Amino acid sequence: MKLPLVVGIVALIAVLGVGLYATNFTAYLGDNPTTCNNCHVMDYVYEGWYHASHQNFTTCNDCHTPHALIQKYFIKARSGVNHVTHFTLGNIPEPLRAKPDTDNIIQGNCLRCHETTVSAIADGTMDSGRYCFDCHRNTAHGPRGITILPYQDQGLYAPEITNKE
Repeated sequence: MKLPLVVGIVALIAVLGVGLYATNFTAYLGDNPTTCNNCHVMDYVYEGWYHASHQNFTTCNDCHTPHALIQKYFIKARSGVNHVTHFTLGNIPEPLRAKPDTDNIIQGNCLRCHETTVSAIADGTMDSGRYCFDCHRNTAHGPRGITILPYQDQGLYAPEITNKE
């Protein structure tokens, strides 16, 4: 009775080990933006960031994950499972958009980096109900829909591309 259990556990560990090695899992624990670009649907996002002003100062994790260690890796793990599930099942949203809880993380990181600037605007009070990126949409990833890649955003922020006749 114990032998099948041991064989099963060893087989499971072997499959997980090969899977982690084959996917270069440890790369996803770091902050290198090219790791985020491993999925082809992220090409236009990476290209936009690479040519935008934030490329010189930030990585993907600087904006899209919390900075506290445990929260950062919890969010990375949750996002990773979400991404793998969507890509494996072929249910890739078009266009890609951050979820509301990610919007809150991004907002917090905008305020963390730009605290001095924000405090000098309107006595430091934010326009309630609006995120920084509602007005500064092109800051981190450049203009939307402007790319030669096939996965460009052709939705909400680039209606002129989809409405050409």
